[in-house]
This record gives sequence, C-alpha cells and structure tokens, in this order.
Amino acid sequence: MALLNFKKKTTAAPTPADHRVEAFLEGYSIEVMPRTAEKVESFQDLLPEGTRVYIAHIEGTPIEEMAATAKRLNAEGYPVMPHFPARIIKDRATLADWIARYQGEANVKQALLLAGGIARPVGAFDSSMQLMETGLFDEAGFERLHVAGHPEGNRDIDADGSMTNVTAALRWKNDFQSRTDAKMALATQFAFDADPIIAWADDLAAQGITLPIHIGIAGPAKLQTLIKFAIACGVGPSLKVLQKRAMDVTKLLLPYEPTDVVAALAAHKAANPDFNIDQVHFFPLGGIKTNAAWATQNGGAAARPANA
Repeated sequence: MALLNFKKKTTAAPTPADHRVEAFLEGYSIEVMPRTAEKVESFQDLLPEGTRVYIAHIEGTPIEEMAATAKRLNAEGYPVMPHFPARIIKDRATLADWIARYQGEANVKQALLLAGGIARPVGAFDSSMQLMETGLFDEAGFERLHVAGHPEGNRDIDADGSMTNVTAALRWKNDFQSRTDAKMALATQFAFDADPIIAWADDLAAQGITLPIHIGIAGPAKLQTLIKFAIACGVGPSLKVLQKRAMDVTKLLLPYEPTDVVAALAAHKAANPDFNIDQVHFFPLGGIKTNAAWATQNGGAAARPANA
C-alpha cells in the first residue's frame, strides 16, 4: 500500500510594505465627525501619535459637539483641524465665537476653510476667501490654514464643467499665502484614478500655484457606499473606476481598497520627488477603524510633526 505523502503546511510570509507607499503615507491625516468619534473608545488604539485629525462640520451639528470632539482628540494627543464651512456661518461674530471655543477648549491652531456643501449661505459668508479676509484667524494666532482642492473640478463652482472659477480661487489663495505668514495646503476631494490627479497637480504647478497638495483618498468601504458618496460629492471622471469594478461580478461584493490609486501616486512621487502632492488625507467612508487598519498594514504607521 502506497504511503500517503503528507506535506507540512506552510504559512505564507506577509507581503512586505512597498517602501514607496510607506513614504507616501507618512504623515497622513484623517477625518472624523462628532457622531463617528463617539463610537471610538480610544483613538490611540487606531492612529499613530501626532496624526492630524480633521473634524468635519456637517450642517446642523452644534458647535458645542464640534468643540467637545476637538477637546477629546487634543487630550488624546492629536492635533485637531476643524472645518469652517463658510455658508453655515451666520456672521463675523459667529466665526469669532467658533474660533474662541476651539482655542479655549482644545488649543486649536489650524483650520480647514471651505465654502461648504449647502446651496444658499445662511448669512454673510459664501466662500473660504471671505473667511480668510476677516483677519480673525490671523488675530487668533492660527498657524495653519488649509483650503479645498478639486482634482476633477466642482460643479457647484463651475457649472459648465470647466476649472475656470476653481483655478481663479486657487490663484487668490496662493497669493494670500505669499503675503501672509499662514502655512497653507490644499486638502482635496477624493478621487479613484491616479492619472487625472497627476495631470491636475502638474497643471497647478505649471501655473505657478505652489500650495502643497494633501490628496484626498477614500478609505476602504463597500463599493455601493463609495459610489453613493462619489455621486453626492461630484466626483468626476475617476468615478468610472468604481463603475467598471461594479460591472465585474467577481469584485462586486468585495470591499474597495485604495491600494491601486495610492500605489500609482506613490510610484509617481518616488520617480518625481518635486511632485507637489505632499501628503495623503483619508476620508474613512467605510469606518475609521477599517481605514486606520488599512493605513497601518500598508506602512502608514509613522506620523510627521503636526506642523508639516
């Protein structure tokens, strides 16, 4: 009787992190909302020390909840960057109150200024530029102001699908950086295809817009969830990446991970060190725990100093 040939079961070694991706993810930032932050028992179990955490201010969220979330994150050792959406801020006094609350409760010194997603302003402000022109952030000693970037355009700003108004606004903000002490960067909308992102970033550089880019990346999530958010947020040509994936029945039920787009951008950055994408900003659409785990698994475990 022939002997059965049993082979010793071996465990495959983990795939080593791509050093280009690891370098690209260094210093990444991530976004939370008060209601999602409440579900996190400890951010220290998820995020590297010093990770910049944006707090998204959705219309209807009380400023008290925003400030409380900032206070908690600050206490856990994370530099906080709250959103200031111009169109939901009633007036200068309201803006001053928000700034005072954040500084008094959480020592906040950095902010993301943006127009906001609502169609009609509730008060005096319509754009991030108007917020900057108040001078209140300078008076309060804010060290860093980020503004929005749109690699695939923004139909709310350019209804014709062009980049005319978006680019004009970026030129103004680029000039603002040159005539003030503010450290600035573009925190962009997420996209799913590296090629349009690279073309957009190179075009900005060719026009002399030198604001560093913190590229928006959607974290791991169900495909249906991403498509819903992408359509709602006006994601452009790179939405086809998700639509193509949805047509593949072998991938339809698998969660999306940003592996391909991050790897392509990381490789481009490694080959072109002067490429103006400086950091990654994650939108954890499938949950912050899932996103943080993916970042760690891909080498994003070391944070840069928060002033970078």
